Amino acid sequence: MKTEQPETVNGVNMARRSFLRYAGVGAVSAGVLAAAACQKDHKINLNNGIDIGSGDIGILNYAYALEQLEAAFYTQVIKTPYTGMSSKELSYLTAIRDHEICHREFFKKAIGASAIVGLTVDFSSIDFTSRASVLGSAKAFEDTGVTAYDGVGYMIQNPAYLTLAGKIVSVEARHAALISDLLIPGSFVASDVVDPSNGLNKSALPKDVLPIANKYLKTKVNAAAFGYIAS
Repeated sequence: MKTEQPETVNGVNMARRSFLRYAGVGAVSAGVLAAAACQKDHKINLNNGIDIGSGDIGILNYAYALEQLEAAFYTQVIKTPYTGMSSKELSYLTAIRDHEICHREFFKKAIGASAIVGLTVDFSSIDFTSRASVLGSAKAFEDTGVTAYDGVGYMIQNPAYLTLAGKIVSVEARHAALISDLLIPGSFVASDVVDPSNGLNKSALPKDVLPIANKYLKTKVNAAAFGYIAS
């Protein structure tokens, strides 16, 4: 049997099928999101940071910023596994890393010339040798990511963008449930993420999400059109 050879994406080895999947999604998205190339208002620098822009492109850049953060985090987790990481946990976290890289590359290719810059992360507050620190941070990233997508979904004007966002947030929710269960078995629908009164996932606006994300970013992200500028 022929061994599947890895491809390298920004220094990370991924199975060829995974690489082709994200590359294919990027190619398809180029047509779906072609209009993105016409909007470049995200180039505005605010308080030594970058602004995501407005409208649908601003929302796509918002998602791209969060996916950059998650991809960088899981890349570091796999590069320096925490003490006592089991083979099963390594497999789970590697799969999540590959998904996040796919999401990051998808947005980068789809938004094209209107994409924000590559962000520089700061994970100095995370102890990557500690299971509790890594999984606790992973839970924060995943839960925040899901609430972020849910919080801007109603603002998306183009139905094609909304469909794509829905496909990605559903994967992020699977990640969030898995990470939660690794920390505390059976906690995947805990009241901190799902409103027990209506069974719906909680949501958050950019002004609530970006202050959390910026704690882990040297390049601060602003969303002036959505009511947030980093202090």
